Amino acid sequence: MTAARPTGDDLVEMLAALANPLRLRIVARLAHGRDYVSHLAREIGISRPLLHMHLQRLEAAGLITGTLELSEDGKAMKYYEVTDFDLHLTASAVAEAARTLDGPESDPGPTRKERH
Repeated sequence: MTAARPTGDDLVEMLAALANPLRLRIVARLAHGRDYVSHLAREIGISRPLLHMHLQRLEAAGLITGTLELSEDGKAMKYYEVTDFDLHLTASAVAEAARTLDGPESDPGPTRKERH
């Protein structure tokens, strides 16, 4: 995703994935190098099923990738690592992404003045 700016839908998915404190911790851990699920779960202090749920969300957003590898003793181990993503949020980048959003081009919601 470093070559081109993300589309509006990509940006929404990426930001939603990063909006969870556990997922931020997962990305922070993986930023130091790839890791396998059991070790990552122990390091973060959560169950493997809960970790899997968060890993799936991060992978769907394109923020991490997972690969299945065999250990020396023949055991299947899933390793995850951070992708080479670069989010640089500016007002113009958000406006450009918003123009590419899928779905109805309906009312964007109340303005700040209308909410008060």
